[in-house]
Amino acid sequence: MDKKNYDMLKIENQLCFPLYACSREIIKQYKPFLDEIDLTYTQYIAMMVLWEHQSMTVKELGKRLFLDSGTLTPLLKKIEAKGLVSRNRSTEDERNLIVTITEQGKQLRDRAVEVPVKMAECSVLEPEEAAMLYQILYKMLGRDM
Repeated sequence: MDKKNYDMLKIENQLCFPLYACSREIIKQYKPFLDEIDLTYTQYIAMMVLWEHQSMTVKELGKRLFLDSGTLTPLLKKIEAKGLVSRNRSTEDERNLIVTITEQGKQLRDRAVEVPVKMAECSVLEPEEAAMLYQILYKMLGRDM
């Protein structure tokens, strides 16, 4: 009988675990800052993409955020209800739903600009370490940045 390498099942030997735990901790650190602007973390990252691009299809937004439509649709409905975005069918192809930032959504950006500054103050990483980690994580996602 082959000897199994059960050490591979130890949580400390799993790359996915510290990534998962770190992600949860970072999102927890975001919470008080995002509460001030009435956004969840997922709503915040969607708004960041829309602040940059103003308008895009739901499919494009999902691709940028690594989110499927089952997650994105309820999220977009909630930020639409807050008046931050509008969702409309494309006039060229009505199968495509276009998400566009509203004036109210644009104004929220002025308040949100402080969030990354406050988060940077929470980091235990040196700027060079943060830049390296950023590159490594995007490499893992298949997107060299």
